[in-house]
Amino acid sequence: MSRLFVDAIVVGAGVIGLAVARKLALCGLETIILERANAIGTETSSRNSEVIHAGLYYPQGSLKATVCVEGRAALYNYCTRRGVEARRVGKILLAASPEELPKLEAIAAAAKRNAVFDLVPLTPSDVANLEPELHCAGALLSPSTGIIDSHGYMQALREDFETAGGMLAFHTPAVAIRCGGARIGLTTGGAEPTEIEASFVVNAAGHGAPGLAARTAGLSPKMVPPQWYAKGNYFALSGRQPFSHLIYPMPDHAGLGVHATLDLNGRCRFGPDVEWVDENHSLDVAASRAEQFYDAIRRYWPGLRDGALQPDYAGIRPKLHDATMPMPDFRIDGPRLHGVKGLVNLFGIESPGLTGSLAIADMVAVALGVASVKEAPPTDR
Repeated sequence: MSRLFVDAIVVGAGVIGLAVARKLALCGLETIILERANAIGTETSSRNSEVIHAGLYYPQGSLKATVCVEGRAALYNYCTRRGVEARRVGKILLAASPEELPKLEAIAAAAKRNAVFDLVPLTPSDVANLEPELHCAGALLSPSTGIIDSHGYMQALREDFETAGGMLAFHTPAVAIRCGGARIGLTTGGAEPTEIEASFVVNAAGHGAPGLAARTAGLSPKMVPPQWYAKGNYFALSGRQPFSHLIYPMPDHAGLGVHATLDLNGRCRFGPDVEWVDENHSLDVAASRAEQFYDAIRRYWPGLRDGALQPDYAGIRPKLHDATMPMPDFRIDGPRLHGVKGLVNLFGIESPGLTGSLAIADMVAVALGVASVKEAPPTDR
């Protein structure tokens, strides 16, 4: 078995792993990304709504609120600088009935606590002027909500990372981590198993993060969370595309409701819903779930015609709770929390992880004690 020595290892080449690895490489650390798949962003990062969130829903002071608000500004700036397509299309958040108006008011208050001050209250008449086919009792317009080419964004992060000297190893699963010595040891699998030693290791393995943490010698089992899987199904809309904004109902227990999102070509799709599944889940979208979608969508778009929804794709949220538990915050577990020098575990990074990815990368650098290292800008292209 070969041996390798580097400054930092990041496990996982999703959007979070890429953002973290880019940050560490730009801070001057010799960094390698280990990815078990054959490409970047093959799981959660490529199976989502591609929405840049404003930061409306999350509890004040939570990691979700902080990384969403800070990350949104950083992400828009990054996309402008790097030529990644991102568009502030705006979101209309609807109260479908008078009974939901208090929920709408609560979201507006939460947004102000999170320093989101650009929400615009809308009457039903205002909504009808913007989106004539919608039905609601009241709404909020979030002009800073947008959509992004997530694949273009991940490719830009990868280019920055590799330009800064980073190395990316595909087909290279992380098998086990060993802590307690002067450096952290990591064993990889794949065609060429390797022993790697590094000063810093970041577990950004998404769905695989709790399992890898459980295989980390020297980490207390109390620091390994249980994991659940919430499948989100999407249905594409055939025929005429009715909306120019993102359309969101009131959020539910485990997600943001079945909402209407747009891609950068203006095509509309609906989702995700919440389907609790086990570890051996399928990513196929069952056509039978369309009935639930029709019911949910017609609460705010009564004109949705029968047969207009077609199964599209599905993604899996890496959950730290089940259907009976309150939704927890993101976890960025660093040495100050678990006591293992040089190790950061990232758990439960679902929405708004894409929006907050650059802010999460900054927090990881702080947790590892390398934030004081000056970040050199990537070479202009």
